[in-house]
Amino acid sequence: MIMTILLMLTFCVVIATITYGVVEQSKINVLGRQKIKKALKINLGVFIPVMMGALIVNIPSVAHGAVAVAANPAAGLGYLAAGLSTGLATIGAGYAVGAVGSSALGAVSEDPKILGKTLIFVGLGEGIAIYGLIISIMILSKL
Repeated sequence: MIMTILLMLTFCVVIATITYGVVEQSKINVLGRQKIKKALKINLGVFIPVMMGALIVNIPSVAHGAVAVAANPAAGLGYLAAGLSTGLATIGAGYAVGAVGSSALGAVSEDPKILGKTLIFVGLGEGIAIYGLIISIMILSKL
């Protein structure tokens, strides 16, 4: 219950800050930029303590999960392997899409006809993340 209230409060603060920033950015003046910086400081001043509170409230459920994993130590390593395979695959995919996407954008600006060919290479980069996710699902299905 408390966790839900904390997360809803954090969500409201973030939405209010984004809305305020969009309104002030549309005015485009020096005073508006100072207001945006002030709103960002207020947002961080509220967001960080609320998220720390959410973590503190969540400690009992994490401890309960640690007891469940202690009963089967191999399951803990399986969860670690699943997380690493997904995480490292998505980092690699992000790097690949960044490199290929910027090159594809430059090539398309030279010749718009090759857009379809460049999208194939970007899709191949994104495939790396999907392979990591499939491996994670396979690991989790064995636990």
